[in-house]
Amino acid sequence: MEESYSLEITIISCEGLRINRKKPVKRNTFVTVQTDSQNFNTTKLDMTGGSYPAWNEKLDVQMPMHVHFLNIDVQCKVSASTDRFIGRARIPVSDFTGPYFPENYLHILSYRLRDDNMERNGIINFSIRIKASGARRRITPMAASKVSNYGMVTGVPVWNS
Repeated sequence: MEESYSLEITIISCEGLRINRKKPVKRNTFVTVQTDSQNFNTTKLDMTGGSYPAWNEKLDVQMPMHVHFLNIDVQCKVSASTDRFIGRARIPVSDFTGPYFPENYLHILSYRLRDDNMERNGIINFSIRIKASGARRRITPMAASKVSNYGMVTGVPVWNS
């Protein structure tokens, strides 16, 4: 059985979506979050948002340990059986994991979408959180900081297990 962890991804909204970099998207947009060929989730359709759709929809996604990127695709439904690809954001897993981000840390992120020609095509806004699990060891932060000459606190996170 493949090792994985659980993500809670909230797809918030998109900005400036266009079809073929010319026409603004009118309606029926949706988002697919994919970790690998077997793990993907899809939002409901935004029927009225046009080029600025909003979902605010939570998706629970299983993230295999061996995967290094999370793909978020934005598409629009053209007909009952046809979807049109708008753009993709390819998110490095290191942007939301690692020793500096404990479980349940909420990241609010915005990424540029790229179309089939790798041209810019809008922005996607979402939040992501690694859900706590009993199987993983808990990391608790300890603060180590120092006051600088300018009265500002600077610090380096110190983690202990």
